[in-house]
Amino acid sequence: MAVKLERRIGIQAPDEVVWEILSDISGWGDWTGIYPAAQGEIRIGNRWILELALPGESSRTINPVILDWAPYDHIHWRHDMLRGWARTVRYLEIEKMGEENVIFSNGEIFDGLLGPTIARRMRRKLLDGFEAMNDVLKARSEALWADRK
Repeated sequence: MAVKLERRIGIQAPDEVVWEILSDISGWGDWTGIYPAAQGEIRIGNRWILELALPGESSRTINPVILDWAPYDHIHWRHDMLRGWARTVRYLEIEKMGEENVIFSNGEIFDGLLGPTIARRMRRKLLDGFEAMNDVLKARSEALWADRK
């Protein structure tokens, strides 16, 4: 049975502004914390190089593959671990609520034989990382939008 971990946050900025920050993959290291280095192009089937730095863990490089994306809406990628015994689908989603506000969902779904066990073991660190990423994305998006008004 799959395990889903997620954090959501409201952002007072248009989806275009949030997407502008989110889609600049090489710039993630400037603000995400959880991904201090990121390389890749947003294209289905493309493989990224991400440095994953969870609170209290040593950083490591992962190479997820892009499953799906849509401008101003979402990016989904898959990461296989332990020779396929665990799989995750990571998602970053922007839900437009109005002309100047969105809900941002930041989460990961763990599946495979060992996926749920890994999710339970890493739950707090992942949720803390997602929450910190959300807070900074909110602050950056709202500041950028305020500058453009």
